[in-house]
Amino acid sequence: MTADEYLYDTEETNRISELAMGQVSEPAAPFFSHQALVLRVATIWSDHVNPRKLGRVAVAPVDVVLDPERALILQPDVLFVSTDRLSIIRNQVWGAPDLVAEVLSHSTENRDRGEKLEWYRQYGVRECWLVDLYSETVTVVDFTASSPVTRVAKGVDSIRCTVLPDLEWSAFGVFS
Repeated sequence: MTADEYLYDTEETNRISELAMGQVSEPAAPFFSHQALVLRVATIWSDHVNPRKLGRVAVAPVDVVLDPERALILQPDVLFVSTDRLSIIRNQVWGAPDLVAEVLSHSTENRDRGEKLEWYRQYGVRECWLVDLYSETVTVVDFTASSPVTRVAKGVDSIRCTVLPDLEWSAFGVFS
């Protein structure tokens, strides 16, 4: 399937679906615990971003068109686009968000930690949070340096965010 077919010839839906190199994937609906964690991360980011007018936060399903020629359209669980880049938001997000979060589940963890993380790096996402409900860790992968820098926060460890440097939150606070 082409990016145009995916974007304009399919019906709007609340189901999560992604297009990767012409192949559509539609995983089963996430568990309640997954969605509760998505909401928690989105709330933390929104409560920090909105009063400071730093940009916009959204949750899946929303299409992020990374490469229409290669038919690469992803739906991160949570995304942030900074104020100076809001022009990439139209009906979809056309380009890399500044910050994304993927809440890991057993069925998607390998893909989230593997090819999706690499696509985020390749197409210009500045930072990705991998939120693991089972180990109660937040792995922050910072792509702003010449090579990715990975930090893992657990328990009372602070999550250090390069994209939102004034955001201070403990890993425990994400899971409580």
